[in-house]
Amino acid sequence: MSATALPRTAAITRWAPVAAVVGAGVVSALQVGKAAIATPLLQADLRLDLGAVGWVTAIFAILGVFGGIPAGAMARALGDRRVLVAGLAAVAIGSAAGALSPSFAMLLASRIVEGLGFLLIAVSGPAILQRVVAEAHRTIAFALWSCFMPAGMAIAMLAGPALGDWRVIWWICAALAVAAIAAVFICIGRAAAAAPIPAQRLWADATAVVTGRGPLLLAGCFALYSLMFFALFSFLPVLLMERMQATHGTAGLLSAAATAVNVVGNLGAGWLLARGASRSALIIGATVVMGLCGIGIFLPLLPAVPAFLLCLVFSGIGGMIPATLISSAPIAAPAALTPVVIGLIMQGSNLGQVVGPAAVGGAIAAFGWPAAAVAVLAAALLAAGAARALRPILTPLG
Repeated sequence: MSATALPRTAAITRWAPVAAVVGAGVVSALQVGKAAIATPLLQADLRLDLGAVGWVTAIFAILGVFGGIPAGAMARALGDRRVLVAGLAAVAIGSAAGALSPSFAMLLASRIVEGLGFLLIAVSGPAILQRVVAEAHRTIAFALWSCFMPAGMAIAMLAGPALGDWRVIWWICAALAVAAIAAVFICIGRAAAAAPIPAQRLWADATAVVTGRGPLLLAGCFALYSLMFFALFSFLPVLLMERMQATHGTAGLLSAAATAVNVVGNLGAGWLLARGASRSALIIGATVVMGLCGIGIFLPLLPAVPAFLLCLVFSGIGGMIPATLISSAPIAAPAALTPVVIGLIMQGSNLGQVVGPAAVGGAIAAFGWPAAAVAVLAAALLAAGAARALRPILTPLG
């Protein structure tokens, strides 16, 4: 890794900035969840087929596959607070433009703007937390941060249907992004912002990260976790209706509940890590549980209720993985490179999000639901192997 100055560590934890950062993350995740819950409304209003609506959702993941490290480098160059505000502004502008979209092309363009904002928020949030949280509270703060995605998606899935109009959902999301900008300005003052990094360092920093064994293993673990998670949750409503005879409304509610349970795992990982739990052991244990749950979920072995309970276990225990991986970013590389490492991890996460549904969906179409069980178990075993390889890198912290 290249030698870079470490950011100053906070002597005491400032929880107001933590709340502002986590709130910004939740606002960004709402942009992911709103597209999924608004699918039938988009189809009816803009006369879109499922393929077109799929692009409205998938564009975030595609941007993430290619844009994670550039977004992290931007946070290094411009300062994490500025990039967080820029990300929220992009979300607000993109969501407002989407609400005014008269056509699919305009809507998709607005989603690209939102997706760029999502990336900027995802890489700058952890960097700010690293500065404003004392060492003793860092794992808890990162665990809170790792909740932003399931929390935002669950809120969107629960609140979206009550609003009835997808344009109203988009306007509300734009307003929430503006409110989050105000919270950042109030809670994270200029004096707390990191000094911008000269542009000439960026290439060396990015090269150091993408060639480092630790960051690559973290990204690989996140890619495999994301593949497993979205292999289930991309098809969970269909699975609930087809295999468990749930109605459409019930399937949506149960899917939202299962997504929200992921938050419990994120917080649980923070609690365990703060008490000295092994990072690699947490990842290995969680991936094995996910793999075994996948067998019970996708194979016709259990009645409907026990199968759904396994979905809750899959999500809850699986939530320990992102919290552990994200909080390990400052350990796997010099702390000043955290935004770039987070960017690489986000690329891994989005790669799994793109590959998982496509590969598993194709396998299900060809061989039926049991093929999904095989895919999830294989990903779990690979992730456990990667976590084992991480053990010496994360020593003495796990």
